[in-house]
Amino acid sequence: MTEHLRNIALIGHGGSGKTSLAEALLHNAGATKRFGSVDAGNAVMDFEPEELKRRSSISTAFYPFSWKQRKINLIDTPGDQNFFSDTRLCMQAADSAVVVIDAVDGIKVQSEQAWEYADEFDLPRVIFINKVDRERADFSKAFNDAVEIFSPKPIILQLPIGQEADFKGVVDLVNMKAWVYEDGKAKGTDIPADMQETAEAEREVLIENIAEADDELVEKYLEGETLSDEEILAALRKGTLEKAFVPVMCGSATLNIGVDLVAGLMADALPCPADRGPKTGYVPGTENEESREPSPDAPFSALVFKTVADPYAGRLNIFRVFSGKLGGDGTFFNATKDTKERYNQLLQIQGKEQKPLEGAGPGDIVAVAKLKETVTGNTLCAPDKPIEYKPAEPLRGVVSFAISPKSKGDEDKIYSSLTKLIEEDPGLRLERNDETRQTLLTGQGQVHIETTVEKLRRKYNVEVNLNIPKVPYKETFRKKVRVQGKHKKQSGGHGQYGDCWVEFEPLERSSGYQFVDKIVGGVIPKTYIPAVDKGIAEASQKGVLAGFPCIDFQAKVDDGSYHSVDSSEMAFKIAGSLAFKKAMEQADPVLLEPIMEMEVITPEEYMGDIMGDLNSRRGRVLGMESRGKNQVVRALVPQAEVLTYAPDLRSMTGGRGMFSMQFSHYDEVPAQISQKVIEELRSQQEQEK
Repeated sequence: MTEHLRNIALIGHGGSGKTSLAEALLHNAGATKRFGSVDAGNAVMDFEPEELKRRSSISTAFYPFSWKQRKINLIDTPGDQNFFSDTRLCMQAADSAVVVIDAVDGIKVQSEQAWEYADEFDLPRVIFINKVDRERADFSKAFNDAVEIFSPKPIILQLPIGQEADFKGVVDLVNMKAWVYEDGKAKGTDIPADMQETAEAEREVLIENIAEADDELVEKYLEGETLSDEEILAALRKGTLEKAFVPVMCGSATLNIGVDLVAGLMADALPCPADRGPKTGYVPGTENEESREPSPDAPFSALVFKTVADPYAGRLNIFRVFSGKLGGDGTFFNATKDTKERYNQLLQIQGKEQKPLEGAGPGDIVAVAKLKETVTGNTLCAPDKPIEYKPAEPLRGVVSFAISPKSKGDEDKIYSSLTKLIEEDPGLRLERNDETRQTLLTGQGQVHIETTVEKLRRKYNVEVNLNIPKVPYKETFRKKVRVQGKHKKQSGGHGQYGDCWVEFEPLERSSGYQFVDKIVGGVIPKTYIPAVDKGIAEASQKGVLAGFPCIDFQAKVDDGSYHSVDSSEMAFKIAGSLAFKKAMEQADPVLLEPIMEMEVITPEEYMGDIMGDLNSRRGRVLGMESRGKNQVVRALVPQAEVLTYAPDLRSMTGGRGMFSMQFSHYDEVPAQISQKVIEELRSQQEQEK
């Protein structure tokens, strides 16, 4: 039943303990026989070899369990910036989120980014402050930071009993009861005497906060009436669903302290699919809005939010059903691809295992194998009632590597294998740069690319080399020149004759190449003028400085001559190319480099290092602003200076900084650097011959 279903994403920064929390929840519910451990390498939610090697999640895992007669679908997302694109895409399947915060490290940049995604998908949230048992753990600091940074406001539901090595349980402020844990088992007891006063004060604050979500309760509270636990819980659920506040709990996932209470709150206070209301999409091929109620009686609709590529089992598409129902096998319509798809079996994902299902309804997260056309981001629906949902976009890649086969002849194999991995991970991008003649693999960070290469070797037996990509420089003119391009050849019979005068002048950046016909009086016949244009355009693909394309200039043909017998389109094309080469030598050519617009997010204590480093990379800072407790720096930096920025930023900030960048424009390379670059490029070109 839809009202008994919960789809809950575990989100937060890498290392905060999301997977450990998932393992404890599953074990407590009897869904798994053993208490899996990330460090021991036997967690059911981290099963990819690359995850076991790194001891951290690189891909979202799914596992259902039952608690208090509720079915809870856990969505355990990666917290590492390298794999955050997967986190964002998989949060589309959730109805709510548990934000896991490390009591030692506090709120990192990734925690804030995950929170922003939860805002984007309008998800009600609960915060779990984890690792209260660790050395240097500070529950109060973690909570106060959350209050300062996050909105809606976090409110405390529990207080820790002890901290660091002395942490042994929690005080539940709703029913004013203490829970002390031994070997993960909870025992109810009285609140410790030394905490009684604090607990009473915090409960008053809690009731004031919760009462704000319910006008009747506010009235009752202000009149001095005592609120029952049931009234408090009902208002807690209402306020959480309406995002008036975010309840905060605490515990230790690895010691299994407080985890049962988290499961209870998931079941009691977080939304079912029906609470989320209708899902809005579009009538395919139009901009007309259409919506579907989360009801089994509505027409079927679902969004594919993840794909798993398996070299043996083929493609496995995982989707969230938003309306209607499916049988164990059948046909549905892919509205994105405008095609029908047949499936033979419906599957439920349980870690690395899949279990056959007889059917699915609103809110269910299910998978089907071997669909022909369907990929991540596609909408599946009833053929007679089509609808298309707009999927979240994968994050834009920030790091590129040139990729080449270790064995000759593997080029096609690399491309086909990587295409399958990109279906699984849309945060990757593969493209050919014709200017540098390199195939570039772009991702969220160096670890993202390295992990992809490991998967490529393991799944498809393809080995590749990774290299720093070449910079796609350009060339251009710096002054106006007028030159003659003349091609004359006599070799018996018909000769070749083409003669044109062309004025070349530089244009503003991003203007491209412009050709202007200023011929009067027919000194060059109209039929030959396009050939001059073509000759200049083709010759401009290889400038004189280092063989890079020439951009942002105008070529104005204004004079010339022809021969009634020997002139031809080919002759004028050659004349145009000769004019370009002559002009390039005379027009004070200059090398241009791509400039990237960067956004760097960093804790304030690293700001000095970041600014100094950007300046050393010839960067120009555009501005700075505060975002939570972090600083955001926006800057323009030459691409040549940030090809290896990801590991450098990680090193400067201890992994706490993040950045994104995109191409902005081309600009002149400073003279003192230009000569050095040209010499290096010419040397490379000589070696490659």
